[in-house]
Amino acid sequence: MKITATENGPLRVEGAGELELYDHDGSPVDLEGRDTVYLCRCGGSTNKPFCDGTHSKAGFDGARAAVQSQDA
Repeated sequence: MKITATENGPLRVEGAGELELYDHDGSPVDLEGRDTVYLCRCGGSTNKPFCDGTHSKAGFDGARAAVQSQDA
């Protein structure tokens, strides 16, 4: 699986077949047949956790660099 923060946009998750994704109630999100998914990081999507393109209308700035520490 590979996760990439797109420029001022969502997180692109490639190899999503390996991903276990759960909603706010703990119910699994069906990703069957989807190899790549885009996860919202602007907070404005009406289809969370997936991106719906709202970041481009909202002027989302995701320019901050990723944290380089492995301590989570």
